Amino acid sequence: MKAELRALVSGGMRSSRSESYLDYQSVPRAMTVLVRDQCSGEYNAPHTHRHGQLLYAAEGVMRVAADNALWILPPRRALWIAPGIVHDQLMLSPVKMRSVYIEPDVATGLGHGCQVLEVSALLRELILALAGQSIEYPEAGRNSHIVALILSELQGARTLPLQIPWPVDRRLVTVCTAILEQPRQAHSIDYWADKVGASARTLIRLFRSETGLNFRHWVQQVRLATAIDRMDKGQSIGTLARELGYSSQSAFSAMFKRAMGESPREFLVGH
Repeated sequence: MKAELRALVSGGMRSSRSESYLDYQSVPRAMTVLVRDQCSGEYNAPHTHRHGQLLYAAEGVMRVAADNALWILPPRRALWIAPGIVHDQLMLSPVKMRSVYIEPDVATGLGHGCQVLEVSALLRELILALAGQSIEYPEAGRNSHIVALILSELQGARTLPLQIPWPVDRRLVTVCTAILEQPRQAHSIDYWADKVGASARTLIRLFRSETGLNFRHWVQQVRLATAIDRMDKGQSIGTLARELGYSSQSAFSAMFKRAMGESPREFLVGH
């Protein structure tokens, strides 16, 4: 299958590609792909597009802030970002970005916000096939089929509940940043209240009002996103449970199943 899909681009136009997203804003195509490799630690400042965007890394991991939330994106995940939404990207490792821009009138069925989508093996190869073309690729024949198949795969892609709601209040930002950096921490809300000079009642209220989650569920969401990223990298479930601060592998598995609807092992086998 991979060889056949890559063969689709043989004979197509080849030309130098821009690495600036600004050069893709007026390309007369229903869909085009920005190809850019970035180093670990590189940061793309907040910006927006008139297109819908499928933010995808063929290799590496990104952390994306958009729509008052954070997402951690390993290669088997992509973030759909609707037109006009401000977002940034931080590279958590060396990243081979293959960002798909889709005309707004073509992308109407993909939603008006942001959501994480699973990237199937087929979708990955289709994206790489279109990325191998020139920016203004020939639209007839093979390329039209690639574009249609990408849209079909996106419409049927599984969404994953990996959003980490992000606050605005500076005290809560301090707490959330510390937990994001060390998700195994098991400190209580009283501990964090003392650290940031607020009452526990104030932090409880802020978590609800600014993230829509209580403190415990927000921490769980961080651990869930971290767990799926590390599982993708091959870390064992037992090691993962210990490093995320769970008392046992079964406790971690129970949390995972409640959130994802299947156990970690079922998730790994099926995905």
